[in-house]
Amino acid sequence: MDLLPDITAFQRRLDEYDAQMASPSFYASPRKAAEVTREHQRLRQLLDAYRAYEKAGREFAQHTALAKDPAADDDLRALAAAELPELQARHAALHRTVLLAMIPPEPSDSRNTVMEIRAGAGGDEAGLFAAELFRLYSKYAEGRGWKIQPMSSSVSDRGGFKEVIFLITGTEVYKQLKYESGVHRVQRVPVTEANGRIHTSTITVAVLPEAEEVDVQIDPQELDITVQRASGPGGQGVNTTDSAVRIVHKPSGLTVYCADDRSQIKNKARAMAVLRSRLLKLKEDEEHAKYAAQRRGQIGTGDRSERIRTYNFPQNRMTDHRIGLTLYSLPAIMEGNIEPILQALQRADFEEKLAALTGAPRPLRSRAPAEDEG
Repeated sequence: MDLLPDITAFQRRLDEYDAQMASPSFYASPRKAAEVTREHQRLRQLLDAYRAYEKAGREFAQHTALAKDPAADDDLRALAAAELPELQARHAALHRTVLLAMIPPEPSDSRNTVMEIRAGAGGDEAGLFAAELFRLYSKYAEGRGWKIQPMSSSVSDRGGFKEVIFLITGTEVYKQLKYESGVHRVQRVPVTEANGRIHTSTITVAVLPEAEEVDVQIDPQELDITVQRASGPGGQGVNTTDSAVRIVHKPSGLTVYCADDRSQIKNKARAMAVLRSRLLKLKEDEEHAKYAAQRRGQIGTGDRSERIRTYNFPQNRMTDHRIGLTLYSLPAIMEGNIEPILQALQRADFEEKLAALTGAPRPLRSRAPAEDEG
């Protein structure tokens, strides 16, 4: 049986949380109290699973000894031997359960999410597919009972999106969607193609945990805020009033533009929400230096050679290149049925974290099919 990492540190942390929760001032900060309570519950479940694992191990050892004991009754030995496979499987399952519970959750997993979709290489076709990806995520969110709030958008000439930014609120949104960050590549015959040739276009997706004011302190003196008249298609009020808001965060150079609402106040609030989420993401990247390379490189430049996923319409195929997953169900995927993809990505992430936790070799990931290298 594989040994587990030392449980002592987890027990010590649970004891510390017990002491904090017994303090009369524990609920002085509701936000902090909620975080401690969630972590306390997670540690309690971990230790309960560990005790069940130890018990299953003792039962397996007892049955093994009994099955080999020549002095024991023949029927008892046969019964003990017959129960060994089930006990071994339960012990192994509890071993994995404990290991998974030892992996600390990402602090942002329970957060709502700001998603940014931008057309990359491919001109009008990229803009059209950006709109289809927006619809895909909207359908997925609708199926999970999440809510979508548009925050900013720029419409392309043919009705797609140059850029669309929106907020998704619900349960564990960031936990489910954080793996969507990166370059998405589409291969198909565009509606504008007269000769039936397959074109390749790219779209970048950024997934940001929603930030609150307490997460990121922004000095108003560090902001350059301008208002202007919105441009492009829109309602009468949008295009005839100075409702559009552009905010530049001077220390980081981040720029946010919002013009979707007639209200300048609402546009400013939405732009600030996007800015806080982007700054929180930068802050998290700095705090998790060992993962910085993969996170800072999430979306790349939008070049065709950089991609996390390919949607090949002539072959009815979706390939996620990070884990070598290929599904031949593209119409269903474009209708928002992306749960199998997200689950596979979560499993791969867990496997890597388990390997890091136990010191075992990292699992080999299958390579994307050669047909997709074009």
